[in-house]
Amino acid sequence: MHTTANNTDRILVEVAYALPDRQSIIAFNVPLGCTAYDAVKLSGLRDQYNEIDIDTAPMGIFGQRIKDPRQHVLQKGERVEVYRPLTIDPKEIRRLRAEAARKNMSQ
Repeated sequence: MHTTANNTDRILVEVAYALPDRQSIIAFNVPLGCTAYDAVKLSGLRDQYNEIDIDTAPMGIFGQRIKDPRQHVLQKGERVEVYRPLTIDPKEIRRLRAEAARKNMSQ
């Protein structure tokens, strides 16, 4: 017997990726039970950003990192965020800011 999927078999989610100069947020319907990893694959995001390696890229939902995107089953309305690797260590950024502040204060 052949059955057709209806709208209750799918949920609306978003997949997001940002660079310093541009960002993409793709909203689309995925099948119920879709994981964060699968949603990124289905989104076509990799076609726009070749640097994304979804096998290693950290991902999160609304700013909260998820441990295993292949296991996180999405809920209606969730936004999967694909995070870029850090270009500089946060501790180094704080050190550089403190150093610049000290220089400005001494001038």
